[in-house]
Amino acid sequence: MSHRSSVVLKTLTLLAAASALLLAGCNRVPSTIRIGVAQPMSGNLAALGQDMHNGVKLAVDELNKSGFRVKDQPVTLEIVAVDDRSDAATGKEVARQLVDAGVVAVIGHLNSGVSIEAAPIYAEKGIAQLAISTNPKYTDLGLKTTFRLVANDNLQAKAIGSFGGGLPATRFAVVDDGTPYGKGLADGAAAELKKAKKEIVLRQSFDDKTTAFDGLAAKLKEGNVESVVSTLNDFQVLALLEALKKIDYTRLSLLGGDTIKTTAMLKGADVLQGGLFATSPILEPREFSAGAKFLEVYRAAFKTDPTYGGHYSYGAMYVLADAIKRAGSAKPEAITDMLYKFDGYSPVTGSMKFDSKGEQRYAVISVYAIRRGQWESQIRSDAW
Repeated sequence: MSHRSSVVLKTLTLLAAASALLLAGCNRVPSTIRIGVAQPMSGNLAALGQDMHNGVKLAVDELNKSGFRVKDQPVTLEIVAVDDRSDAATGKEVARQLVDAGVVAVIGHLNSGVSIEAAPIYAEKGIAQLAISTNPKYTDLGLKTTFRLVANDNLQAKAIGSFGGGLPATRFAVVDDGTPYGKGLADGAAAELKKAKKEIVLRQSFDDKTTAFDGLAAKLKEGNVESVVSTLNDFQVLALLEALKKIDYTRLSLLGGDTIKTTAMLKGADVLQGGLFATSPILEPREFSAGAKFLEVYRAAFKTDPTYGGHYSYGAMYVLADAIKRAGSAKPEAITDMLYKFDGYSPVTGSMKFDSKGEQRYAVISVYAIRRGQWESQIRSDAW
């Protein structure tokens, strides 16, 4: 072999070795993988956001304690939590913060309006966004990275119309909180009620912070409304109940969305003679066979009961961890791709399978009523 050929061969060998090292470095699983949690941690919905955060934290603590490994390498999962304040502009800001922090996936947001605004920011970096938001527009954005943990409002609107149509009431009012979630669901519910031949005598929007409802209470009485369909938040409905009590007009029922199916709402249990109901894609932990164990562990960790969907965020974290292991990678794009490819399993809620749009394949809507100091399921369906 000539000297020149020898030099060329050595150079090619060194280049091949360098390429192999570079490729190995690109595929190397980091020792710490960051997961973003974006929820309202302050303001009126802080209790709901804290519950969602608690669910992720519980799962991460368990996974780390169990010795989580990817490609047979020990990995520590780390939460990067941000407060979106239930505000779309803040949601976009904290989404950028999470991207800059190097998270590989995000469990967030609670509010549909926030999720919709933040989604393109995550999508630009291929970061999977697992939201409990229910407005259909979220997964209609055409982004590969949008995943929903529960049923959407198309099904929930049908549930409201079906259940409301069976109530002993003909004169309805429909009110909403002005958010994409609230207005969209209320419009869908109103359409379903009209199909059921119910009369909508009042249709009104507020903002999501209003608590002065003396005027609304007066309109309900003046219109002889027999049932109210509301997508207001729990603290707003409680304020409305107080306004109705002041004018002694409580001989009606109220059917709300999932933002009133909270422990705080139990304070209004005995106000309305027609009953207080809530539709929700979020089933109670105690409705699942593994729910009792989850409640025991949750209470031990946080010294309180879950208030909203912590068992869903808990499950979402387990599904994410499984996707990371199956992908053998901490690259956001690889994780996002994997989420579409397998039947995820949540330790509490069971199957968590996403369709081609990121919607839940096995989602249901339940209607609840307050009975004996707690929300009890009255009927449940995946079709309505």
